[in-house]
Amino acid sequence: MTEVTSAQLPSRVVLNQADIDRALTRIAHEILESNKGSQDLVLLGIPRRGYPLAVRLANKIAAADPSVDAAVIVGQLDVTMFRDDLSHQPTRPLHRTRLPLSGIDNKVVVLIDDVLYSGRTIRAALDALVDIGRPRIVRLAVLVDRGHRELPIRADHVGKNLPTSSSEKVRVHLEELDSVDGVPVNEVVIEAGA
Repeated sequence: MTEVTSAQLPSRVVLNQADIDRALTRIAHEILESNKGSQDLVLLGIPRRGYPLAVRLANKIAAADPSVDAAVIVGQLDVTMFRDDLSHQPTRPLHRTRLPLSGIDNKVVVLIDDVLYSGRTIRAALDALVDIGRPRIVRLAVLVDRGHRELPIRADHVGKNLPTSSSEKVRVHLEELDSVDGVPVNEVVIEAGA
């Protein structure tokens, strides 16, 4: 678990725990609606924070459709080795790709991430998908879309569109990974740019 420290830069909470829960409930219903049910649905979370969001979404989908087993439709897609910025960024830890037993071939795959920014992580995810199978449809769900795209990528399902300046940082804190003074925290924060 990551301890969230008090930021040296001014910050403001833009989504609290209740806001995140409402956004995920809405996204879950949108996914079911756009898929016309839960048939052939696979949710793949992009580490780090995309995977816990995918698990939460799978649970909300299972609550809305009792025929769904949340554990069966959720997986994790590591995109680290497919990124185009490996030589420019600090070393990133590898995460295990975990696919549902049914795989992704001919499935409706929804990629889940916390923040959509430049689009480069999603481009890497698409490359990773091609490497492991051939989905029938690929969609994208994100908790926050902050704009500033560098590639022609857009999300199908967005929890919150959040206009930001490119100097600001958007931080998503999830109780599965983050805490403040040992207490789990769920929030989205914007930190002012340096």
